[in-house]
Order: sequence, then structure tokens, then C-alpha cells
Amino acid sequence: MKSAQLLKPFKTTLLLASMALTIACGYSKKATAPVAGSVPAISQLAPNSANAGATFVLTVDGSNFGSQAVVNFNGTAQPTTFISANQVTASIPATAVATAGTASVTVTNPATPGTGMYGSGGTLAATSSPMSFTIN
Repeated sequence: MKSAQLLKPFKTTLLLASMALTIACGYSKKATAPVAGSVPAISQLAPNSANAGATFVLTVDGSNFGSQAVVNFNGTAQPTTFISANQVTASIPATAVATAGTASVTVTNPATPGTGMYGSGGTLAATSSPMSFTIN
């Protein structure tokens, strides 16, 4: 009977220690949702037109370009090179400008993963307003 009475405080202490460890490990914390990302803005395209069927490099000037920013030409992501937060370039294939008309150009800063507990935080993808590009 004495050993059962001695064991009761030990069990209580063990239970409290387990609960404290569980809380300390973050199981009671909630992950935070991603926040809005930095929205890029386009101020100028160079060139602002091209002949149909010609491959070219498009320079996009603007602001808030992230290091992983992607140029979208008529809704299709193109191979993009980050120059600075104010400039990116993209290789536009001849197939993207096969026929005369107008194309829409946007820049997207992709989402970033969270780095907090359980991957919380991070940012959502953000895309600029479109700018028109003329295909002659």
C-alpha cells in the first residue's frame, strides 16, 4: 500500500512534465497563413513591339520585382533573368509571336514558403497589371 501511495505523486509529476513538453514543442501553436506578396509593377517594355515569328529578348522595367520573378507573355511563363528589383529580362520564342496582334505582358513574384513553425508564414504569389505588347 505504501508503494502505491509513493507512486501517485510520481505519476502526477510525469503527467505534468509530459503536458509541459507537449506545449513547449509547439503543439498548441497555430500556423499562420501566408501574407500578401509584394506586387510588381511594369513601367516599360523594351522593345514594345516585334515582328511576327522573331525570337527576341524582352526587357521589362518597373518596380518590386522579386529575385524569382517570372515574365508571363500572353499568359505563359517565359525563361526569366532577374537583373534587379527594377528590371528583368525574358527570352521570347518565335512561337509566342507567331501571328500579328497584341500580347499581354505581366510579371509574377511567386509565392514564398513559410519558415516559421510548421511552415507558417510565407507570402502569396503577386502579379502585376498587364501591359500590351504589339506583334507586327
